[in-house]
Amino acid sequence: MTGVINYLSWGVLWLGLVLKAPDLLRHRGDPYLRAICAVLGLAGLCFLLGAPPTVGAINQLTGLPNLAAPLTYAAITAYGAASQVLIVYWRGGPRVHRTARRWILAYACVAVGIGTMFALGEAPVERRTDLDTYYARTPFIAEMIVLYLVAHLTAVSVTTVSALRWARRVQGPLRLGVTVLGLGSLCAAGYSVAKLVAVVARWCGRDWSVLGTGVAPAAAGLGAVMTVSGVTLPLLAPRLTQWRRARRTYGRLEPLERELDDLLTRRCLRLPRPRFASPTTRLMWRQTSIHNALSHLDAYFDRSRYDRTRQAALRETGDPELAEAAAWAAVIAAAVRHEADSGHCGRAVPPLCEADRLPERVPGPDALVRIADALADRVLLAAARVPSGTTTTAGPV
Repeated sequence: MTGVINYLSWGVLWLGLVLKAPDLLRHRGDPYLRAICAVLGLAGLCFLLGAPPTVGAINQLTGLPNLAAPLTYAAITAYGAASQVLIVYWRGGPRVHRTARRWILAYACVAVGIGTMFALGEAPVERRTDLDTYYARTPFIAEMIVLYLVAHLTAVSVTTVSALRWARRVQGPLRLGVTVLGLGSLCAAGYSVAKLVAVVARWCGRDWSVLGTGVAPAAAGLGAVMTVSGVTLPLLAPRLTQWRRARRTYGRLEPLERELDDLLTRRCLRLPRPRFASPTTRLMWRQTSIHNALSHLDAYFDRSRYDRTRQAALRETGDPELAEAAAWAAVIAAAVRHEADSGHCGRAVPPLCEADRLPERVPGPDALVRIADALADRVLLAAARVPSGTTTTAGPV
């Protein structure tokens, strides 16, 4: 079960790394992005190296019993340093680079100490899951175990306090991401605490190895999921907001596309529908189709109808934007009918002189949404309808 948790956590963390890799390639000099990718990559590496099957493979390939242990401990130490560097760059300040270098140097010394203690000690019996408690009384190996656990607990504790304290000073997605990151670090602290308690119990002659083999990996796995969530939330929030707006705008434009559907089909003006596309891409596809249809209808737009409908809607609503949208909706609906009749009868439509053309040949994106809303609001169109007895012309004047 421990191996499954390790590999799942590794997969989640490196999935986040894969999602951030393109940004890192585009902005290689950004220390903030490098810190994020280091946190995700090293955290995943910790779980990969700590999985029992991986431990056995490393020990067997190198021929050194328990060599996987110092490698895993060094990765955990590097992860602690990366977490601190991330918080430092996230918070900013005048001494960012100096503070980051100090954390890196301090934990580099810890990593060297881990390697030195392992080289000086003796651990001949391979232990894939309970090395911490099994060698808790072995000279130098015990010091190595305590060194990496204390270093890890210090790093995640400082990260938790810094993140939660800073979360109170920021707002929006950043606040949520920092809070989740702090809580994830707090869960990760459960890994060190459980291991340390098991080691101390071993010193006292008790066998609490279940804390190290069961509780600690579960706490680390939960902390990993929360860590990757906290890191990616502030980065994904703007994109998710953009997608939500695009999806809403895409839906609001449906009445206008439906009004133009026959023209788009007959004249083959609609682009192929994108498959498995993002909301932004689908919105662009719908906007492009509408623009193609409106450009084709330009010769059929009746300026006098536009002016009369706009005046009627303005008297009814008192809102210039609503009046303009209602006028465009009426003009477009009439132009679609006239274009269809001309196509069936084979009549050519004479081009309009410049004075008869509308001020805007094709409305902008915001105006298109309001026009679609006006087409969906039949009450508004009815209120803006040209009074009976007034002569209208469907085609060009």
